[in-house]
Amino acid sequence: MAEIYKQRRRIGFYYLVFPMLKLDDLRFKNYFRMNCTQFEELLALIAPRIHRQYAIREPIETEQRFIICLRYLASGDSMASMSHQYSVSQTVVSQIIRETCEVIWDALYPLVLPLHTHKEWREIANEMNIKWQFPHCIGAMDGKHVIIQSPQHSGSAYYNYKKSFSIVLLAICDANYVFTYVDIGVYGRQSDGGVFKNSLMGQKFAQGQMNVPPAEEIYEGSSKYPYALVADEAFPLSPYLMRPFSGRDRLSTEQKIFNYRLSRARRTIENVFGILAAQWRIYRKPIIGKVETIENIVKATITLHNWLRKKDISNREQSFISAGMIDEEANDGSIIEGN
Repeated sequence: MAEIYKQRRRIGFYYLVFPMLKLDDLRFKNYFRMNCTQFEELLALIAPRIHRQYAIREPIETEQRFIICLRYLASGDSMASMSHQYSVSQTVVSQIIRETCEVIWDALYPLVLPLHTHKEWREIANEMNIKWQFPHCIGAMDGKHVIIQSPQHSGSAYYNYKKSFSIVLLAICDANYVFTYVDIGVYGRQSDGGVFKNSLMGQKFAQGQMNVPPAEEIYEGSSKYPYALVADEAFPLSPYLMRPFSGRDRLSTEQKIFNYRLSRARRTIENVFGILAAQWRIYRKPIIGKVETIENIVKATITLHNWLRKKDISNREQSFISAGMIDEEANDGSIIEGN
């Protein structure tokens, strides 16, 4: 054990490279998807929960446990590769990632995924209207298939229409590319509409338990219209969810304009999924692990995304989302697609 610890100190990334990396903020940010100040702030939040006491052998340092997890999420490297880089056994790497992801979710989700009040829903709707000209829209919703290695003895439960194995990340976001509600872990074979209907948040929307404001006038003297989510054709129409008109060739001009406006608002959730996969490259290939571990990985990336995005908003920066990453509106009203 002593020899392993000495080897780790002699050739491990944490001891050789990490101290120099902290001196170069740009490289640090590229490596961990956050700057050094944000790293230290986040480490202070979770450190008490991932710290290990010395017992039979020297424990992995708290900071090193955190950077192993962050780098795994940011790079998408295999656990075997992480094991060689940090001179830690593959079993320990797996344990660190599983435990740290769970701690990140527990520490951050009360801060970045709170339940919304009437006032907060109205603020979301107002921002959606200002940015995408769709009134009374309280968020855009869609599902993302998180590709995984086929779980043992799972049959076709996780096999989706794209002919891969996955779990579904069903999410709602606001105009600022922040997740507001998520449902994680449903079998990939289910449709997005079915996932929403059977999810806890879908049931709460149906039962009127999401604190959504009552129907109000869009402008003075107009009829009262409900506040609603926007989604694609995979979701059923309801008082709290709007989808495009079907039958493209038979639509009236007004219906085509409605579809265009709804599509503009709905692109926000597609952008959020794109940002998530661009920043956390764990999504670039099938994730290997138990389904429970993969769910914790997804939860960690969701909360990290929101935490970093909200830091940008409060500081009026575009640090987490780089220029050209998201869709933008040109002067003539057309959409310039993000990369």
